[in-house]
Amino acid sequence: MPKAVNTQSTEPGPAKGPVDKAMEVLEALTRGAGPHRLADIARSTGLSKPTAHRHLRTLAEYGFVDAAAGGAYRVGPRLLGLAAAALDTGRDLRLARPALADLRQRTGQLAYYAVLDADEAVYLEVSEPAREYRMRVRPGGRVPLHRSGAGLAMLSALPDQRAEEFLTAGPRAAGAARGTDPRVLREAVREAARVGYAVDDEYDEPDVRSVAAPVLGGDGRVAGAIGVRGLTFTLGAEAVAMYGAMVRAAARSISADLGATGPRLTALDGTGGGEPA
Repeated sequence: MPKAVNTQSTEPGPAKGPVDKAMEVLEALTRGAGPHRLADIARSTGLSKPTAHRHLRTLAEYGFVDAAAGGAYRVGPRLLGLAAAALDTGRDLRLARPALADLRQRTGQLAYYAVLDADEAVYLEVSEPAREYRMRVRPGGRVPLHRSGAGLAMLSALPDQRAEEFLTAGPRAAGAARGTDPRVLREAVREAARVGYAVDDEYDEPDVRSVAAPVLGGDGRVAGAIGVRGLTFTLGAEAVAMYGAMVRAAARSISADLGATGPRLTALDGTGGGEPA
């Protein structure tokens, strides 16, 4: 059953158990560039320093955490190994990798593959060309659905009810940031469904534009999104249309290899609701 997005309640949640706290510590270690100091981990998790330290010590015993110089901590080799093994078992990601390399080579832009996690897009793979500047997108990075090309693309392929749940509640939680007007978002999602790809017009990062298309699994559900990302002066209207057709074709090919069939797959090729832009 799909996980509800951005549901909120005024009722106090259940007390956190040891596993909850350990997972929060691990998640804190993966945010940004490490190593991370104990005080920073405690602050980001809301745990006391003694509690955070106790969980770090236990996780270190199992190889999930490594102690670094100066009393800091970083992700350990066992967790890295588990993550690599888990990613290698994902058929969608295995199919996406050659498509990402092809998109990077043909467009000269950063190419990425992301998946859906509640109300966020999570980047799993990035193929970046060699150049003087670097985008801030990294594997494991997260971004709200409404602030990314990948997120808008996946929203356009979700069942109407689930997409509406997010469009009603999700952006409101983000405050008044650009790209949070539900009316604008609904139009962006409708347009993405019509042409088969979505455009992030500086929603996530100033002077950066992104174009992405949804990937569907054999069950017809959203498996992820594939896209390209670059500076706005390299992604004008003509480039967006050209690269949009490329990512749409890549998404359609991966979806077909995953066993997706039917009208929703046809829509990825821009034939489900009007002519592509």
